[in-house]
Amino acid sequence: MNLYIVATPIGNLGDMTFRAIETLKTVDIVAAEDTRTAQKLFTKFDIHTPLVAFHAHSLEKAVVKLISELQSGKSVALISEAGTPGISDPGYNLISAAIVAGVKVIPIPGCCAMIAALSASGLPMDKFNYLGFLPMKKGRVKLMETLKEETKTVVFYESPHRIIKTLSQLREILGENREVVIGREITKLFEEFFRGSLQETCEWIGSKPIKGEFTVVLGGKE
Repeated sequence: MNLYIVATPIGNLGDMTFRAIETLKTVDIVAAEDTRTAQKLFTKFDIHTPLVAFHAHSLEKAVVKLISELQSGKSVALISEAGTPGISDPGYNLISAAIVAGVKVIPIPGCCAMIAALSASGLPMDKFNYLGFLPMKKGRVKLMETLKEETKTVVFYESPHRIIKTLSQLREILGENREVVIGREITKLFEEFFRGSLQETCEWIGSKPIKGEFTVVLGGKE
């Protein structure tokens, strides 16, 4: 009756750990945020464990079913589409429900885009704030306003559809000189990092095709 929180690669399948592979092979069920992505991983590492979908669209029913499976004595591994489950994905709901139900929760650590970007940023890492994805509308500007006096490094994710708008808003609110690092397609073929001021970063992002997922590491107020 164990729930394993298994981190999976965020791009390069070579980042899969031996322990993660062994766990996915030996549990009774693997709950995956995206079964199509999971199947590619399973094919690569010759994993044949039954897969069930666990995503935001069927969250309540999926949690109830998986808790029932765990309480019946089965072991379950939770994987997200990429990276560490529970970090900006529905995994938190199952993890918290399992703890309430008395299920043992075991982390199988590995990749996380936030930590990967932070580690390569060159910005202070002893203290930082993680914001997940910024609000799309309500509360967006108010949140950015709070970063004016933030002295710690701040990390968040952004989609290619909003990255230009987000950087432009940050420049307007925080000033053009605030330091920022952009990580794009981390661990993938076209991995790229850009380091500079918000002004320099806005010029850089506006001069190229916008593709891939972005992790933004924002320096604190000096």
